[in-house]
Amino acid sequence: MRFDIITIFPEFFGGPLDYGIVRRAREARLVEAHVHDLREFTHDRHRTVDDRPFGGGEGMVMKPEPLFEAVESLLGGGSATERPAGTAIVLLSAAGKPFRQEVARRFAKLERIVLVCGRYEGVDERVAEHLATDEISIGDFVMSGGELPAAMILDAVTRLIPGALGNEDSTVNESFSETEVEAGRSKQVSSLQPNGITQITSHDSRAMNHGILDCPHYTRPPRFREWDVPEVLMGGNHEEIRRWRRKKALEKTQRNRPDLLAGVALSEEDRKLLDELQQRARKGTA
Repeated sequence: MRFDIITIFPEFFGGPLDYGIVRRAREARLVEAHVHDLREFTHDRHRTVDDRPFGGGEGMVMKPEPLFEAVESLLGGGSATERPAGTAIVLLSAAGKPFRQEVARRFAKLERIVLVCGRYEGVDERVAEHLATDEISIGDFVMSGGELPAAMILDAVTRLIPGALGNEDSTVNESFSETEVEAGRSKQVSSLQPNGITQITSHDSRAMNHGILDCPHYTRPPRFREWDVPEVLMGGNHEEIRRWRRKKALEKTQRNRPDLLAGVALSEEDRKLLDELQQRARKGTA
C-alpha cells in the first residue's frame, strides 16, 4: 500500500508518520507514505495555490491547476481521468461523504491512495468533479485544513492491512467491526424478520461486536480510588464474560450511537439484553 499526501504544510506529517502502528508498518515495508508540497507544482514567483472565488464571497479557494499537476505527476504524467486500477484519489473536504469503517475497509484493499488536503475556504469544485475518486469528510464539523483528516484516514486504513497490527483478531472485536464474518471462520445464519430487522441465530465469539461499538475494557489495578473492576471479569466464567461484554457493548451503542442499532443484525439474545436495558432505564426514571 502506498500513500501520497498532497499538502501546503508537509512538515505537519513529521509526527503522525513516525509513531505507533503507522511507523511500524512503514518499517516493516507494509506501507509507504510520501508527503508532497503542493507549492512545488506551481509556476509563478509567489508559488500561489489559491485565489479569490468567482461570484464574490469570503475567503480564498484552492486553485485546480497545481492539484491536477501534482496528482498527474505522481501517477506518471498521464491524464487525471486515466487512473491506474487500485488507486483512489481522496479529497478531504467538509462537504464530502462521511468516512466510516466500511470506507476504511474498501481503501485497505487498494494499492495506492492519494490524499489531497484542502485548505482555506475550499477547493475548486473541478477537483472534486474530475480529479478525485472520493470526496471525504471525517465528521459534521469544519476544520482549518485536510491534514489532520488525512492522518486519521492513513492510520485507520493502515491498521486494516494484514500484518500491521501483529494480531489479526485485533480488528475483529472492536467498534464498527465488519458485519460479515471473514471467510474461513464460523458463519452467522441470518433471516429477515417481519419487522425488517435481521436476526442472527448463531454466534461467533470472536466477532461479537459487528456493527456496534466496542464493550468497555479494564486492566490492573482491580480497584482504583473508589472504582472497582466489574466482578464478572475476574470470575473466570467465559460465557458470563461474553454475555456481559455483549450487553455492555449494546448499552454503550444505545447510549452513544443509537443510530447504529437500526442497521445491525440482532440475535435473539441481543433483543433480550436490550429489553433488560430498557426495563432498567424505565425503572431508573420511575
